[in-house]
Amino acid sequence: MADPHGVEPVARRRFLTRISLALGAGAAALAAIPAVAYVIGPAMKRDVELWRDVGPVEKFEVGSTVQVIIDSPAATDWAGVSERMGAWLRRVNATDFVAFSINCTHLGCPVRWMATANLFMCPCHGGVFYADGRVAAGPPEQPLAHHAVRVSAGRVEVSTRPIPIIS
Repeated sequence: MADPHGVEPVARRRFLTRISLALGAGAAALAAIPAVAYVIGPAMKRDVELWRDVGPVEKFEVGSTVQVIIDSPAATDWAGVSERMGAWLRRVNATDFVAFSINCTHLGCPVRWMATANLFMCPCHGGVFYADGRVAAGPPEQPLAHHAVRVSAGRVEVSTRPIPIIS
């Protein structure tokens, strides 16, 4: 049965159904964009590696372990102190250095170098690491992560490439 204007009710109903389905599909597609980006984003992300100068070679004594502060590779202009990250730097001999992550491999708590005991200790859960980063005691199962270190033009540089904290 046609209405007084000559439009079929069935055609109007079909049109409104199709419009509703199209709008629903569009809304679902818009809602799916963040989920898809979350899934495929890490695969497309490149790790940024920057070398940060931590001082002249002469500043570090052979056999000593000191904390150095470096800027994160993902730092932004407005980040302030939150862009800073730490590392434990040891001068092994006249030419070689090693840098350990400041974070425990158990839950990421900051470890401290205890020079008198020649150990790294995590105050949160009792993790203990030998001077070479291997696990000595406590809940951590993995050794301390390493940062790459190089000497360039008489200056010590530490890599800021992201390293795993918790394995």
